[in-house]
Amino acid sequence: MKFAIITHVPHIKENSRLYAYAPYVREMNLWIDNVDEVLLVAPTADLQPNAIHLPYEKEVRFMEIPGFNAIGLKAKISALFKMPKLIAVIYKAMREADHIHLRCPGNVGLLGCFVQILFPKKPKTAKYAGNWDSESQQPFSYKFQRWILSNTFLTRNMQVLVYGNWPNQTKNIRPFFTATYSEQDKKDISLRTLDGKIKLLFAGTLAQGKRPLYAIQLAENLINKGFAIQLELFGDGPERDKLQEYIIKNNLQNPVLLKGNQTKESLQQAYEESHFLVLPSKSEGWPKVVAEAMFWGCVPVSSRVSCVPDMLDYGTRGVLLEMNLEQDSENIAALLKAPEEYKNKAEKAMLWSRRYTLDYFESEIKSFLKNK
Repeated sequence: MKFAIITHVPHIKENSRLYAYAPYVREMNLWIDNVDEVLLVAPTADLQPNAIHLPYEKEVRFMEIPGFNAIGLKAKISALFKMPKLIAVIYKAMREADHIHLRCPGNVGLLGCFVQILFPKKPKTAKYAGNWDSESQQPFSYKFQRWILSNTFLTRNMQVLVYGNWPNQTKNIRPFFTATYSEQDKKDISLRTLDGKIKLLFAGTLAQGKRPLYAIQLAENLINKGFAIQLELFGDGPERDKLQEYIIKNNLQNPVLLKGNQTKESLQQAYEESHFLVLPSKSEGWPKVVAEAMFWGCVPVSSRVSCVPDMLDYGTRGVLLEMNLEQDSENIAALLKAPEEYKNKAEKAMLWSRRYTLDYFESEIKSFLKNK
């Protein structure tokens, strides 16, 4: 099978190998392990590969396209001049391929959505790695991609993989997931008790969109209510200095720790030791850290973003934030006073997450590729 990938993810060429963002490459390696030949349509980045990049495990035929965006008048004009080449390369890859795979949402994915209309008989998949919630605030181009992908007249013989279960979807929309751990990673762990210090964990970029300050203020409110709280923030980003200032100004140096970027192993240990993961994010596609925390019995406390309510079964497998500090801290405080309810949520969270392993993920990919 000749498999064509159409993606906006920037790639780095280094010593005859292609590198890209590690989580994306890990997933794509699972897809391409099941095909004979790979055509890759993507832009390049003038960078050196580092710790956040991985190479493909299989040889790929790289069909390079120029990078582009539509932010500002100058960029729009530049994109118009690049359009003939972009469309020509995407068309060539799709014409050669036995299976077409789109990565959406993104500017290249949008072009791919149009070009795939010309190939109604070819088997296709699209991975929509953003928020599929039609009620969420998103750029028009994202909404337009959702519309094309959902339109079974324009988009034929395609399975569209989206995060979460959503009502009133067309027959080609398939709930999907992303996995971090394998069956071999499963091990028996002791669920945390509520005696002693309560450990909270934030894992993600320290940026406004992730709202790490809200996590700190939530911990602060719980401390003021008399609970022994420790919050560790894993990750780095543009808000770090502001967060540090807030911590010092409010005398939170002991209970709140900025840990910076950490290894996968350190993060896993934190999941295993923490009572709660706090994710007050404004926007997510697949909230990876929520699924990872649940895998280790760490109860997620998250905003109602993307497919999180579905993942948490609307509160039975975690706590859904109202984004009101007093109300949210009261809800967590009530749970801290109900150890059996806490244990029940942790058990349900772990059982749910451990269904979605890399092994299951790979078996699902194989079924999509076999579907003609």
